Amino acid sequence: MRILHSTLDEECPKLEQESPTVLIERVAQGDEEAFASLYSTLEPRVYRFIYSKLNDSFEAADILNETFLEVWKSAGKFQGRSKATTWIFGIAYHKVMDHYRKKKPVQLDGLDQIEPIDETADQAAAMAALEEGDHLRTCLAKLKPAFRAVIELSFFEDLPYREIAEIVACPEGTVKTRVYHAKEALRHCLTKQMGDTF
Repeated sequence: MRILHSTLDEECPKLEQESPTVLIERVAQGDEEAFASLYSTLEPRVYRFIYSKLNDSFEAADILNETFLEVWKSAGKFQGRSKATTWIFGIAYHKVMDHYRKKKPVQLDGLDQIEPIDETADQAAAMAALEEGDHLRTCLAKLKPAFRAVIELSFFEDLPYREIAEIVACPEGTVKTRVYHAKEALRHCLTKQMGDTF
């Protein structure tokens, strides 16, 4: 923890322009300034990703710290086979899943537990409700963690399926299936939300 807070106050204008991959290479050599720069660059995105799964700012902050401490300790293991950001999101994802497992058993798949989709629903109206932040947050919170993760990585982080598959450690085909079912569940939920509102 000391590393996170003691180095973040330092100014690193030169390092902030370097890519996360270069920064991780420096972190692997024990460069605290590079670590501070990497943290300040990626912290908002990683925190948002973690918080969206937990809806608890204290737990999200703890897991954020755990994630970046793992980055500090494991930087030497990063081999550049994926993007540095993909590697870090992968660490965050697994920390969140560990958190869920400790709290209660969670089924990461279980497509059968999604509510049946009303095929007659006005899907255009449901998708229009995506502009309503409250409706979207409510519906995202109802998704199972594994589905919510792929939706957020796909739509909010704009990552390709290949990178999402690396982050969540499952085949690309499974990612596509989860995204499809998550989108259908969101449409169903948003249609219901709009019906309750109007």
